[in-house]
Amino acid sequence: MSDLMNMVLNNANTQWVLLATMLLGIASGVLGSIALLRKQSLIGDAVAHAALPGICIAFMLTGEKSLLALLIGATITGLLAAYCIQFVISNSIIKEDTAICLILSVFFGFGIVLLTKVTQSPAGNKSGLSDFIFGQAASLVGSDVKMMAITAAALIVITALIFKELKVLTFDPEFAKGLGLPAGFLNLVFLSLLVAVIVIGIQAVGVILMAALLITPAVAARYWTDSLGKMIVISGIFGAISGVAGTLISTLGEGLATGPFIVVTATALFLFSMFFAPGRGIVTKVIKRQLNHKKINRELTMQKERGEYL
Repeated sequence: MSDLMNMVLNNANTQWVLLATMLLGIASGVLGSIALLRKQSLIGDAVAHAALPGICIAFMLTGEKSLLALLIGATITGLLAAYCIQFVISNSIIKEDTAICLILSVFFGFGIVLLTKVTQSPAGNKSGLSDFIFGQAASLVGSDVKMMAITAAALIVITALIFKELKVLTFDPEFAKGLGLPAGFLNLVFLSLLVAVIVIGIQAVGVILMAALLITPAVAARYWTDSLGKMIVISGIFGAISGVAGTLISTLGEGLATGPFIVVTATALFLFSMFFAPGRGIVTKVIKRQLNHKKINRELTMQKERGEYL
């Protein structure tokens, strides 16, 4: 534990990584809450998997592991996948879940083919692109981490600025249109924000597990409140805890993937919420039910003693 504290306190790059994963967790929790209520959780999973071919194509074009170029490639294919899903849903008889599964499989399969080709090349076997599968925050350099942290902070600010509009559009789309809100544009903006947070998080969490960071904190926060505003705050806190804890655990061993530890931490928070959240937790409900039964039995006993019970 002391070695870990010394690493955090004395290593500037570790501090930047922790800040970046914390902001990533907050941004994922915030946007994941809205995606959950808009029933767009699976789109995030599809976009995360669809980012892989863009990463591989960007590396093949540039010949180097430039995070900016890789993120641009991931953004292009991620947005393409998201728009393909919307197009298929709007212009065919295929339902949303089937369209998401179809696009996810096609893009991820293509990405695996490209990744195999890249790793077999002389330069590709040392490219480190495999870190994008499960995530490896330790492989990030200072400039990459700073860009990731700034982008995550910008996404949080943008979401806060359009929160009221997204709230109305989420719960009552027809009312939002009646108010004159540009529903189509806002949907496009939210989808772009969702793609952006997935893209900046894939190297830390990985394309396979990024969707879990997006949704798990939001699902856990749903147990604690019925208010969207409070849910977003709680989800952001859970996401931040998951990002920081997962990164710290992964630094304890050399070569440990960051993504699985972040997701395991988020899952632990979800399980705690599912069992112990006030009002909706399983244990809380059992305790309340037992207390209610005791209260009813006590009242019936008192009625019998007074001769009021027939």
